[in-house]
Amino acid sequence: MSTHTQHAEQLSTTTLLRFATAGSVDDGKSTLVGRLLHDSKSVLTDQLEAVEHASRSRGQEAPDLALLTDGLRAEREQGITIDVAYRYFATPRRRFILADTPGHVQYTRNMVTGASTAELAVVLVDARNGVVEQTRRHAAVAALLRVPHVVLAVNKMDLVDYAEPVFAAIAEEFTAYAASLGVPEITAIPISALAGDNVVEPSAHMDWYGGPTVLEHLETVPVSHDLTACHARFPVQYVIRPQTAEHPDYRGYAGQIAAGAFRVGEAVTVLPSGRTSTIAGIDALGESVDIAWAPQSVTIRLADDIDISRGDLIAPADDAPAVTRDVEATVCHVADQPLSVGQRVLLKHTTRTVKAIVKDIPSRLTLDDLSQHPAPGQLVANDIGRVVVRTAEPLALDAYADSRRTGSFLLIDPADGTTLTAGMAGASFAAAAESGAAPADDAEWDF
Repeated sequence: MSTHTQHAEQLSTTTLLRFATAGSVDDGKSTLVGRLLHDSKSVLTDQLEAVEHASRSRGQEAPDLALLTDGLRAEREQGITIDVAYRYFATPRRRFILADTPGHVQYTRNMVTGASTAELAVVLVDARNGVVEQTRRHAAVAALLRVPHVVLAVNKMDLVDYAEPVFAAIAEEFTAYAASLGVPEITAIPISALAGDNVVEPSAHMDWYGGPTVLEHLETVPVSHDLTACHARFPVQYVIRPQTAEHPDYRGYAGQIAAGAFRVGEAVTVLPSGRTSTIAGIDALGESVDIAWAPQSVTIRLADDIDISRGDLIAPADDAPAVTRDVEATVCHVADQPLSVGQRVLLKHTTRTVKAIVKDIPSRLTLDDLSQHPAPGQLVANDIGRVVVRTAEPLALDAYADSRRTGSFLLIDPADGTTLTAGMAGASFAAAAESGAAPADDAEWDF
């Protein structure tokens, strides 16, 4: 067997972890990402040579690993909208997609973009500064987006003489705050990205720390994005009716399974019409199969001839979401133009786009202390707030806490198609935050 084939087989059996990094400016985020890529041997030789050359020309003896990611930062400064830098790397144990998000307050919306599909968020803190306002903001965004795992990376431990009490105090403060928001799992790791302590290799300077390195934790954290365990949902993208001599009566509904699994013979409901039928067949990659699960792209055939079009949702008859025209949600406003009460918008949910009107903006969230600013009238760029939207047609919307895929939506400007707002239907923070209790289990974190 060739090395290439072995590698391909190895990758096919490894899992994929999507994770996002967040931290204040100068916390060493670029250096941490650079160190992860460098020490996990995920950097091409010519990239490394370019970094070494640039570092030498600046008079630095060791390569400045921050330069591995800072090319994209330079692009940002030139006004190119690569707001979130996505990096792909792999180890023999797992594949990774890293969303590197900017640290400034005015880029809250970028962190929302990067963390919305993440299963884990790495929040970086400078050991000298401890938990700052921006740290709390990043913890709040991770909690709002229902990110199941949060890593607190206490960086620059070399600048505080690798002192355990410094790390312990920061870890305790952050963990208490994040747990109060309902974040279900928090792991604190003391690191020095510059020196490489506890990033990929264990530190020789912190024998008091017995936990995993950052990479070890990333490789072993349970990836709970098992979409097959969620409520089954199939948004229809396309209706296939060849009407050829070979397939005169074929009618199939094509799309990607958003969550859960579907089986031939299963009773299903089509929303928003509420009509019911059973699954007569499932076609995947040109072959008939008995079962299909998320995130496969398939064509579903039904036993009955029902009027179905793009944007309809197929769900199990005994587990269908409620259909509504009144959407209450937490949103992050991402556009430069404000969102105002009374504004006419388009709401895009899975494959369905409907006309809507912003009926109310009950509150704006102050992320620093999590207080609610009542009736702000409008939301401006980077604001997070509660909105009530009335749609022209009914939507089959899940609560975001139950399904990140079918509980999220976008508000769009009908005039030019600009994305205005990213929305998460239902309650803002996890129930644990409201009750002050720790989550009983991971049930409400399925997505």
